[in-house]
Amino acid sequence: MDFKEKVLSIKNIFDGKVVHLDQETVQLPDGNQAQREIIRHPGAVGIIAITDSNKIVLIRQWRAPLNQVTLEIPAGKIELSEQDNPLLTAKRELNEETRFAADDFELVSKFYTSPGFADEIMYLYHAVNLKAVKEELPQDKDEFLELVELSPAEVQKAIENGEICDAKTLMAIMFWQMME
Repeated sequence: MDFKEKVLSIKNIFDGKVVHLDQETVQLPDGNQAQREIIRHPGAVGIIAITDSNKIVLIRQWRAPLNQVTLEIPAGKIELSEQDNPLLTAKRELNEETRFAADDFELVSKFYTSPGFADEIMYLYHAVNLKAVKEELPQDKDEFLELVELSPAEVQKAIENGEICDAKTLMAIMFWQMME
């Protein structure tokens, strides 16, 4: 069976700083029509950063959609100037959020965060051999972050209490566990 849908029209509903929302009218494989609401996002990176003392570097921050504080791996949106090279985003975000740099970055995986309604792709990198940055990049003015380094046992407690609750961070932790 051919599952491909034919896009008949696209109506832009919203253009924001981070996302855009389109409503598509599509023709289904059986000939019927349907509506699709699609969040357009430029993509993002996440960074698995492990210290020499075998602790994972996480960021504590407020997440308005969840109405709670979370612990997450360093991550951020790919800027327009970085579209062709998400590694640049990974290096920038690691510096901005953690004040670390790395000797190398290994691409672990790239994946779609929520393909049912969004086109956001995320690149998950492992930062190899962390070191302090020589030059600190400015942090985003609307982000209030706390750097946290957790051992494997502390990570497990943070998962159990719901402070670590997002897919990219859980995926990063699974990768870290496989490395050990």
